[in-house]
Amino acid sequence: MKILILNGSPRPNGNTAAMVRTYAEGASEAGHTVHIVNVCQKKIAGCLACEYCHTKGGGKCIQQDDMQEVYPLLEEAEMIVLASPIYYHSFSGQLQCAINRIYALDKPKKLRKAALILSSGSDLVYSGAIFEYQNSFLQYLHLEDCGMFAAHGEENQSPELLERLRAAGRNLKD
Repeated sequence: MKILILNGSPRPNGNTAAMVRTYAEGASEAGHTVHIVNVCQKKIAGCLACEYCHTKGGGKCIQQDDMQEVYPLLEEAEMIVLASPIYYHSFSGQLQCAINRIYALDKPKKLRKAALILSSGSDLVYSGAIFEYQNSFLQYLHLEDCGMFAAHGEENQSPELLERLRAAGRNLKD
């Protein structure tokens, strides 16, 4: 299975990045192809709501930025994983821009599954990200939920958490 992970953390060695790496390692061990896009290292602007993509653009966004590198990966992906630290009860702004730009593709044709990886300094702050994941990805795109993983405080990068993430990646089925 082709898996696309959109990592919304600006910290290359932070908690979210460690969770993403471990999940990706498990999925790779199981024979899946994993692409990680660190969206914070990309120049991805927010959606302009110009509707070019759904009119003259034929599914292509008018903006020519680094999202153009992500679109081919999205078109081939069978699974998407959203990973983010939690800022103000939701995804990082950089990840939100990338999510909003998926609109140009409407419903990526090959996507069948999704997972969510969240990290925070405190508990009970995940509601905004979970709401968007459940409504936009599971319900609207009709994707199968392959798990939601959240860690806060001392849980972040704990051996137990990382082993659970590795096992989840390893246990993914086509």
